[in-house]
Amino acid sequence: MPELPEVETTAQGIRPHILHQTISEIIVREPRLRRPVPKSLHENGCGQTIKDVTRRAKYIILHLTKGYLLIHLGMTGHFRLFNTGSMTPGKHDHIDLCLQNNLTLRYNDPRRFGLWLATDTEPSRHPLLAALGPEPLTDDFNPAYLYARARGRKQSIKSFIMDNRIVVGVGNIYASECLFLAGIHPLTSAGALDERQAGILTHYIKETLQRAIQAGGTTLKDFYASDGKPGYFALELQVYGRKNQPCFSCGNLIAAETIAGRTSSFCPHCQPRAR
Repeated sequence: MPELPEVETTAQGIRPHILHQTISEIIVREPRLRRPVPKSLHENGCGQTIKDVTRRAKYIILHLTKGYLLIHLGMTGHFRLFNTGSMTPGKHDHIDLCLQNNLTLRYNDPRRFGLWLATDTEPSRHPLLAALGPEPLTDDFNPAYLYARARGRKQSIKSFIMDNRIVVGVGNIYASECLFLAGIHPLTSAGALDERQAGILTHYIKETLQRAIQAGGTTLKDFYASDGKPGYFALELQVYGRKNQPCFSCGNLIAAETIAGRTSSFCPHCQPRAR
């Protein structure tokens, strides 16, 4: 599933090619996504100019002359850019955003868990976005904030930092990596976090996500000619997906447990569980 760095990389990759361009046509071949693609999408988008491309959590937001398009990539969604008419659509090519500069932005989504909708509501007030926590790379997400929100919480620190109401964009992969770097066991109670640990964890969340964005961005320098798939897992992962392999730091074997329905990888030596 694309996490925040992959979505940010995608937004950065398509932005220079579609910014200030006018939408000439929206072709919907398969409307059955996570939510049905509204029939009004074509009517609301055609003739509109894309004034900006931003991201909030895992949503890509196209700011139009009037209104917005909200796009979520779901589990398998990605974009491809090409000259209009130069590529025959495939089985999972569900939506084409055709532009007057003769470029088409094609949305491919094999599992169809993505989302496309048009809205006149300012994104921060839209029901899908209004209750979200702060962006992890902004000043609003800081050690004092994390420490205050964790007070009294009995849930695991892993599930806590993956809660979009606390902070957006810390998915399973990056949560595992950040906790390893911070030396915190994923089953540690969020409420047990002290101020020092909150500072360390905040630092590594910001650093890891920023590094992932930078690494992913390097794969999209030629996004126009690429297949639109950003560099997932571009970082050298320390623990995620490495169960029973030696820890790069101490040599002990990486362990894995299911926490809140998700596989969580960690090093029992570098991330000892508090007694």
